[in-house]
Amino acid sequence: MLVIGRKKNEALLIDGRIEVIVAEITGERVRLAINAPKDVVVLRRELYEAGNLNLLASKQAETADLRDLAAVFQPKKP
Repeated sequence: MLVIGRKKNEALLIDGRIEVIVAEITGERVRLAINAPKDVVVLRRELYEAGNLNLLASKQAETADLRDLAAVFQPKKP
């Protein structure tokens, strides 16, 4: 894991395509602005995880095959 310190209005660039800007800092809250191509999905982690839980629930309803359930938790390859 890379940890980078940034101040308000400073940015970082990911893969030359995604720019993350520190838009505002208020107390313990940080607001980020993200510029990314339309083909890049940007989600808050809790929404991503909730989506995976919904997928897991649907897989469990379809079948009890553990190989299918394991596939839900496999990280996506870039």
